[in-house]
Amino acid sequence: MADVVYPPIIAIVKTLWKYLGLQFTFYGEAHVPKKGSAILAMNHVGYLDFALAGTAVLPSGRLVRFMAKKEIFDNPFAGPLMRGMKHISVDRKNGGPSFISALRALKAGEIVGVFPEATISQSFELKEMKNGVVRLAMESGAPILPTIVWGSQRIWTKKVPRNFSRQNIPIFVSIGEPISLNPDSDIDESMKLLNARMSELLAQVQNDYPDSPIGQRWAPARLGGTAPTPQEIAAGKAQRKEI
Repeated sequence: MADVVYPPIIAIVKTLWKYLGLQFTFYGEAHVPKKGSAILAMNHVGYLDFALAGTAVLPSGRLVRFMAKKEIFDNPFAGPLMRGMKHISVDRKNGGPSFISALRALKAGEIVGVFPEATISQSFELKEMKNGVVRLAMESGAPILPTIVWGSQRIWTKKVPRNFSRQNIPIFVSIGEPISLNPDSDIDESMKLLNARMSELLAQVQNDYPDSPIGQRWAPARLGGTAPTPQEIAAGKAQRKEI
């Protein structure tokens, strides 16, 4: 079945990027297969990560079916669009149906986009990742494409005011070499490999990023930024639980 909803949405998104003056740098587009299934395993630093990663995949002529939280599909405006673009609803309380839907899409030769961290990293460091992405690769035979988005946190992220001003923000998307697994792969070792690959890609884009992170809210404390550290975030969560 032809995609009817996706192309006009892409046109609208490209117009938004142009209005914002985003300065794109893409690495590793050649790793996206021209046909056949793949799993785009992305870090998560901002609300626009999925659209920015999807933009990086477009030169390959492919569309990504993103796994997104059920609440978006429940929205009366966004829901029909998400379903029209064949994205996959994820109920965090019952992940079984979404796993089956993603597996079905992969076996049909689609590219499925996954955020293994599940939620946005407020420290902008890689968080602990869930192993569903590895299990999908093991069961489907689809390669995992470790993917890093950087700069999106400067536009719209958690607990920071949105910035839709035209500041020509640099956006980097790096797609790493495919990781191929089989049904007998060790889940823990595969997760360590994915984390290592994504960490390498993150370090590369941060090193190449043209704007200084020093004193910036969008930059992790490790690089001299003022974003909260993972330890500070964990302490804050623990304190809220005690109240």
